[in-house]
Amino acid sequence: MKERKRLFRTAAVVLTTGLLSVAVLGCASDTGKGKGEQRYAYPLGTASPEDTVTQIYAEKFAEEADRLSGGRIKISVYPNSVLGGDRELLESCYDGDIPFVVQNTAPQVNFIKDTAVFDMPCVFQDIESMRETVDDAEFMEKMQESYRSAGYELLGYADQGFRVMSTNKKVETISDFKGQKIRTMEDPYQLAFWKALGANPTPMNFSEVYIGLQQNTIDAQENPYEVIVSNRLYEQQDYIIETNHVPHLISLIISEKFYSNLPKEDREILIEAQEIAKQYAREKSDERMNEKIQVIKESGTKIISLDETTYEQMQAVSKSVYKKIAQTADGEIINLYMKE
Repeated sequence: MKERKRLFRTAAVVLTTGLLSVAVLGCASDTGKGKGEQRYAYPLGTASPEDTVTQIYAEKFAEEADRLSGGRIKISVYPNSVLGGDRELLESCYDGDIPFVVQNTAPQVNFIKDTAVFDMPCVFQDIESMRETVDDAEFMEKMQESYRSAGYELLGYADQGFRVMSTNKKVETISDFKGQKIRTMEDPYQLAFWKALGANPTPMNFSEVYIGLQQNTIDAQENPYEVIVSNRLYEQQDYIIETNHVPHLISLIISEKFYSNLPKEDREILIEAQEIAKQYAREKSDERMNEKIQVIKESGTKIISLDETTYEQMQAVSKSVYKKIAQTADGEIINLYMKE
């Protein structure tokens, strides 16, 4: 298995190195006007399918970079793990083989320790408060420093709203979580959160979740609405519980090696392109979430919003997870994230 992964990553690196080399050579060509003309597109890799907010964010960024540069900066988006899975994309981006990556923050914890802050459960009850926090200039500057020290340049965060729970067991109070076998990401902080609620968290490959629910190997799972609907997980579940325990953030990062060698004008173009793409992706995320909720309601699966008392109890049991994350993430970043 390790050899297979190594060969896969080698093939991806060969492909992207070739693409990047051609793009750089194109940028260095003489147009007779004193500026280089990029003849081929820089690769941008994602591990997500086309019909996702991740793809919307990536494509809008590429479109705006092209427009703002007058056609000088061309970027091609490669979804579906064509250039590698999340880990391979991060490794290739660090090496400078893939200049741009758009991905969820969850796989980044092992590479950028301060991204563990996004695993802090039950910090926000509404999406706008979360967006204001991650957009805050002081918070963003600290996160950019963290990414930069790890070899990446962070441009910004879009999102797919909050992660919610789907289950066959009705949940209205905190005691209703007890004993539920829930599939989670293989993430120590998320595992700790569900254990603190009294549930039985079970890491599982996502490809096995639908069958696991169908065969009652697991009772429940957690994901953003978009994933629950696109993978038809609601078909095997009686309830969606709006736990809103953590946001599903999508980051746009650039290889620090690549970014630092760009002229100031091009760096400014990429920053502006990301800002436009972020706002556009958030609007689309909200629209799509409303559509997904309607699909679930029409299917007969019930959506339950938790009351204030239950949410406060969830926050109280989350304190043990906060302490674990405080041992990893920078204290100032945690304070800025939790200031609400």
